[in-house]
Amino acid sequence: MAQPSCSAAQLAQYFGPNATNAAAAASLICDQFTAVSMQYKDTKHAVDSTYLLFSAYLVFSMQLGFAMLCAGSVRAKNTMNIMLTNVLDAAAGGLFYYLFGFAFAFGVPSNGFIGRHFFGLKQVPSEAQDFDYSNFLYQWAFAIAAAGITSGSIAERTQFVAYLIYSSFLTGFVYPVVSHWIWSTDGWASAFNTGNLLFGSGVIDFAGSGVVHMVGGIAGLWGALIEGPRIGRFDHTGRAVALRGHSASLVVLGTFMLWFGWYGFNPGSFNKILVYYDESGNYYGQWSAVGRTAVTTTLAGCTAALTTLFGKRILSGHWNVTDVCNGLLGGFAAITAGCSVVEPWAAIVCGFFASLVLIGCNKLAEKVKYDDPLEAAQLHGGCGAWGVIFTALFAKEEYVKQVYGSGRGHGLLMGGGGKLLAAHVIQILVITGWVSATMGPLFFVLNKMKLLRISPEDELAGMDLTRHGGFAYAYEDDESHKHGIQLKRIEPNASSTPTTE
Repeated sequence: MAQPSCSAAQLAQYFGPNATNAAAAASLICDQFTAVSMQYKDTKHAVDSTYLLFSAYLVFSMQLGFAMLCAGSVRAKNTMNIMLTNVLDAAAGGLFYYLFGFAFAFGVPSNGFIGRHFFGLKQVPSEAQDFDYSNFLYQWAFAIAAAGITSGSIAERTQFVAYLIYSSFLTGFVYPVVSHWIWSTDGWASAFNTGNLLFGSGVIDFAGSGVVHMVGGIAGLWGALIEGPRIGRFDHTGRAVALRGHSASLVVLGTFMLWFGWYGFNPGSFNKILVYYDESGNYYGQWSAVGRTAVTTTLAGCTAALTTLFGKRILSGHWNVTDVCNGLLGGFAAITAGCSVVEPWAAIVCGFFASLVLIGCNKLAEKVKYDDPLEAAQLHGGCGAWGVIFTALFAKEEYVKQVYGSGRGHGLLMGGGGKLLAAHVIQILVITGWVSATMGPLFFVLNKMKLLRISPEDELAGMDLTRHGGFAYAYEDDESHKHGIQLKRIEPNASSTPTTE
């Protein structure tokens, strides 16, 4: 609704004949009214900007979650290496997203494929495009999340220089192009594109099941496929051998940190909170939609966790906390696309099937001898793709209209026809094709140049020792002391191979 205007000329005619100076009185009243109106506008900008900044801080806290989850999921001898890669994902991603990524993603006006403005944040803040520094910070946090997903797939066997190269390329170019397609007002598949909607609907990927999770998962898939499984992951008969992470405590800590950060990831994607849907003063507005989005996110994750708990109990006979944590995260990855446009009951459906998708993808990975220490490609790629399809089935017309405006498609099972489903199938295909065409050759070239995988000797010894100067943990073997044996520090250039992990 437009801000009401005040005209002194119009107001003056309502003053009675006894008014000494009707025009002056009317002008004074209008000036005061205008001042209050401008203060309201300033307050709205401040509230929305604060909300977005707080959401950005939550999403950035997910980097700590990724770091803890990755550290706990690898063996102790590679802890320092995986922690360092998580730090560098954020640092390198920050620089390259500042220089190129944000411009490629949101630099409007542009064509439907890639953005062309705001390189190095030039012309930001921009009132015309409604971009402030808070928008950059929030989107940067998303970009480094995609890079963090990929690092989990290639953990424990990848050279450090390869991490730097792929992370910079992913956050500076590959991911921003996809986010431009889906989230920019000029993107060819964006539901925000009022001029040319794909299939008359556009793609509804609200917080990035496809844009973030599929991109990171598919990139990790190619990296892990090209460099091959870790030594010992499959025996000479091809049977899978579990190479378990060294700390379930860190896995659980990381999972809860990611859960906490997801409340910035999904609800924060509204970008603004002080928006009313009908008339000002109504109890229901975008603040309610933000709350509903947090609820759907929660229910999908909880359902996926419980489904995985009992599903893995039936398959393996164990109550495995690591599997439950991965199932929980799979539910979150799946609901991310439709979190703002589905009912809470639909989120339960989403989480249930996300767990089955994850279990099925893990079974398939074992069959084809694919090794992913964090199940990142299966979790983010597989569950992310399911989330895109789920949204096309269950998106509610009322919620779609509130978030994206009228004229967009809604869920097939909610009476919306097949337009949205067709758009989402196209989204899955083009994201898969784009990431494969960019990240696949990059990993292939790195592998040919012998810059991708570490040597077998380094892998057996552990990268903490051979590449980072020592183990992440200082510890001693109590049993060895009982027999008069002391563990000695082995320097990186030593010829012998340490037996500890």
